[in-house]
Amino acid sequence: MVDAVAHPDKTVLFVLSAVSLIPLAWLIGEATEHAGEHTGARVGGLLNASFGNAPELIIALFAIGDNLPDVVRGSLAGSVISNILLVLGAAMIVGPDRSQLQRRSLLWQLGLVATAVVLLLIPSVPGFHGDPNRHSLALLSIGPAVVLLALYLVVTVIGLRRREDDEGQGDPGWSLRTSLVALALATAATAVTSEILVHSLQDFAKAAGLSQFFISVVIVAVVGNAAEHGGAVVIAHRGKMKLATQIAITSSAQVALFVLPVVLLVSFAFTHPLTLAFRPVELIGMGAAAVFVGLVISDGRSRRWEGLLLIGVYALFAALCLHLGDR
Repeated sequence: MVDAVAHPDKTVLFVLSAVSLIPLAWLIGEATEHAGEHTGARVGGLLNASFGNAPELIIALFAIGDNLPDVVRGSLAGSVISNILLVLGAAMIVGPDRSQLQRRSLLWQLGLVATAVVLLLIPSVPGFHGDPNRHSLALLSIGPAVVLLALYLVVTVIGLRRREDDEGQGDPGWSLRTSLVALALATAATAVTSEILVHSLQDFAKAAGLSQFFISVVIVAVVGNAAEHGGAVVIAHRGKMKLATQIAITSSAQVALFVLPVVLLVSFAFTHPLTLAFRPVELIGMGAAAVFVGLVISDGRSRRWEGLLLIGVYALFAALCLHLGDR
């Protein structure tokens, strides 16, 4: 008994590390928000872009180090899909019915996700045949990654300028020093926890009888986005539907246009660089989710039954991933 506690098997480590990532992701989100109240919109936006998606970035890099490219692609695709289906759906359910949304801004963000999917076809289509992780596809992935990152930077700069003009700074809840210390500690703890999560993933998959693809695209993706998930739902419950829906959809665009290309470019420092050769189900899932949500919010109103519909569609997607198994 004592030995089991002192040396838990990897399936227990996976569960514990996954659960531990949830409060760490929340703390990173809180710290970046409070730091942004001191630094202003420009630097605050940069902090959110850099650290708000820290769990996804760190998990992806450890998975690259363990030569688990399917886990990397699955978790990132799952993050995009879960944000605009699961999180947005939950926010619509708990928020006020028939709330007005920022239709134009949300459709613009969804358009960016769809643009990312189109660019990802460049390395993905050749990966449908042969080894999807061959070096030639890694080199082919550089072009789309650079375009995505450049597009993200341009859109972010424009967005921050508008936000800085429209919004003033809020009253800071934490001091800047407290925010930065909390951010540093939470990020360091996330790195350690993510390493345990990735190293125990394969053993957990075998023990649970689940495919690595399902674990990465559903479980790891949801855990890595815990800050955005919880934050959007809580804010929606407070009646701030415009902000809640912006968090859900903008977070999805951030993963597609920022996290994904950064992970790809950094992967060339590893022995086996990543390719952006996604599976058809991943590409269809991201593209279809963006289009479907665009149709749902096209009237500029949120309805509870639409939230239930979005969650139902996500459940169908998760069931499909469970059925398909590994590549």
